Amino acid sequence: MKTKDRFKNLQFWSLLLFLIPILGFELANPKLDQIAKFIYVDIPRIWTDVAMKDWELPNSNPEFSAQPVSEAFYYKLPERVIYKTYPVYHPDHEPEGYWEWLHEQEAEIVLDDSQLFTEEDYIKAGELLFDYPIDTMGAVINTQHVRNRDFYTATDMPITPEGIMPFAQWVVAGKGKVYLGNLSCAMCHTRVMDDGSLLKGAQGNWPGDKAFAFAMESDDASEKAVQWVTNALFGSPWVEGDPHGNLLSRGKDALIEAYKAVPEGAFGRQGTSILFPPQTPNLIGVKDRKYLDHGGLGQHRNIEDMMRYIAMNQALDFLNFYGEYNPIGLTKERLNSGDPIFFPGTYDRHSDAQLYALAKFVYSLNPPKNPNQPSALSEKGIIIFAEQGCITCHTPPLFTNNKLTPADGFLVPEEHYDKYDIFDISVGTDQGYTMKTRRGTGYYKIPSLLGLWYRGPFLHDASLANLEDFFDPARLEVDYVPTGFKPHDVKTKAVKGHEFGMDLNAEDKKALIAYLMTL
Repeated sequence: MKTKDRFKNLQFWSLLLFLIPILGFELANPKLDQIAKFIYVDIPRIWTDVAMKDWELPNSNPEFSAQPVSEAFYYKLPERVIYKTYPVYHPDHEPEGYWEWLHEQEAEIVLDDSQLFTEEDYIKAGELLFDYPIDTMGAVINTQHVRNRDFYTATDMPITPEGIMPFAQWVVAGKGKVYLGNLSCAMCHTRVMDDGSLLKGAQGNWPGDKAFAFAMESDDASEKAVQWVTNALFGSPWVEGDPHGNLLSRGKDALIEAYKAVPEGAFGRQGTSILFPPQTPNLIGVKDRKYLDHGGLGQHRNIEDMMRYIAMNQALDFLNFYGEYNPIGLTKERLNSGDPIFFPGTYDRHSDAQLYALAKFVYSLNPPKNPNQPSALSEKGIIIFAEQGCITCHTPPLFTNNKLTPADGFLVPEEHYDKYDIFDISVGTDQGYTMKTRRGTGYYKIPSLLGLWYRGPFLHDASLANLEDFFDPARLEVDYVPTGFKPHDVKTKAVKGHEFGMDLNAEDKKALIAYLMTL
């Protein structure tokens, strides 16, 4: 919505609020009651050249730190139109005639920024935007995949009791214009629970990399195409050893196996890796976190930072330059030519009001009721938690000290101590993600332990399936078979680092885990 239109609305509602008590109106009318809850929101302009200059941390190799598009470029992008969407059913559960009925529907725009007045309005709109797919070009999967029974079998796709696949939606842009929508926030941050219910904002269980592997195989994509898209997602040729370049050189079959190796609960999002895949973050409680991404790439000092993070991560980082390198092969001349760049997520943007609503919804997320109630065993675990020194890094009540810890091999620059919150001790976990990817900062953020009971797999690379594995000393040995993520080309692999609690006896480990599951 244009600024002047928003201002006119604000003038009208502010005047009405001013007149209500003067004229003696009663607020028994529900509509008047809603007006009384009206809030003035000065929507910030979040993508400014000044703000974007130091919002993100530098790359672990500072020469290749991200250079985002300019403020002028960003605000020339058209604002995203939000159409009504419809659920995607497993073919065996799709209501009779549903597909034909979808094609008879007209496009319906379901969000008007000018009608957002109250905190509740913004949160409700934010939930709609959280679920809204920003791509209809087939960025991950397309129509033929989700209407194929083999897709669900090959990916072990979670579905709801109603047969809905909740990670994508049908977007109706006009009569007969039905597109499969990808790349919503909900795609990665929705978890189908054991009872079939959906938990929004959780560490999701979308098997995205398996789905992408199925798409490439079923479409019989060429080796060149698979290599190109994989490089666009993960290419970082400046890092030591260029592991992604080496993977590309091994050909299509090796690439597809690498995608298939990434388990549910992790996802090779752009700028990261399928060699060091990031655990999908839990967004519930994120309003209290000081850094975003496993490497703490994005500072989180206020709601504007969250809005920037959402905007950047809805694929605009494909337009970043890293030195002279761009992931999709753009030159700076082509980027700034004024011609549209038709790549998923880069040809339009959310309005600042939409980003504000989305951030408000994310901030509103609350955990579900925990079925693990305190017990004598968990009470014993509290004492063990303190005795083992866990509270130093995982400090109550947030169960994180909100600091960054350097990876092994990363020398903290002196100026970082004044700019960032650093706990200058490494816990020795695998440094691949933060030292060998575009998003790598040299750090890992110290995660919160809240909500462990509905999360998993664990560690930043999702290498351990459950907490029992976490405290198993066998995981430190080279003949260990990881229970979560295991690289496609290895049979055994030590899961090193974070060795706290390893020496506890079986009963004390059980008590500590019982306590952790109550958080």
